[in-house]
Amino acid sequence: MGYKRAEEILPRDIIELIQQYVDGENIYIPRKSENRQEWGSSTQTKQELSDRNAAIFHDYRQGSQISELAEKYFLSIKSIQRIVREMKKTA
Repeated sequence: MGYKRAEEILPRDIIELIQQYVDGENIYIPRKSENRQEWGSSTQTKQELSDRNAAIFHDYRQGSQISELAEKYFLSIKSIQRIVREMKKTA
């Protein structure tokens, strides 16, 4: 998300109207619902997390203990438990 100067993109009357509500403050203008993207769609992060979770579940099924997995993947025990629980639902 980048910042744009209102003076460069909005008509003066629109700026004055907005200033009646927020004068000199930063505001977030959300995307139109039809332009929204699913989380992770513009990067590989979603796929990387999915791959990591699959590896965690594989290691778990091969006999690794939750505490070992937490240490190996630098996650909390609760996070590993959540991942294993979710992966069991889809397995």
